[in-house]
Amino acid sequence: MLDGEICGEGNGTVEGRLESLRTETEIRALLAEAGLRPTRQRLLLATLLFGQGDRHVTAEALHGEVTQQGEHVSLATVYNALHQFKNAGLLRELAIEGTKAYFDTNTSNHNHFYLESEGKLMDVDGVRVEGLPQAPEGMRISHVDVVIRLVKDRT
Repeated sequence: MLDGEICGEGNGTVEGRLESLRTETEIRALLAEAGLRPTRQRLLLATLLFGQGDRHVTAEALHGEVTQQGEHVSLATVYNALHQFKNAGLLRELAIEGTKAYFDTNTSNHNHFYLESEGKLMDVDGVRVEGLPQAPEGMRISHVDVVIRLVKDRT
């Protein structure tokens, strides 16, 4: 049922499928195709996001990864870049618990498990949503985000 291996460190990150590893050249091309200038900071952030396969990440977790590499990029710059990547169609944003935003490098129409105690997201297949209302005239439903919240059994 799960569409990928569960791994990662918590703190807002989860590794997903590893089929989309990209080289720096491919990442430069990805940014260029999206109309984004490959600045040093965008390249650094894009390499962390798109060079490791599909993943879910918060701005704070990505900022922590940058810091661990000994680089300096402000948290505001990380937020700005994530929103630029989202607006360019490179990321999906998922709002969890109202104030926490996760960014997903897998932009296909898919759903998620959310492990509440660990703050982790996992891709999940096989969710069907039925009985959706008709979209208003002149509008269409682009996708439906389903987040299934999980808690550990009390055994």
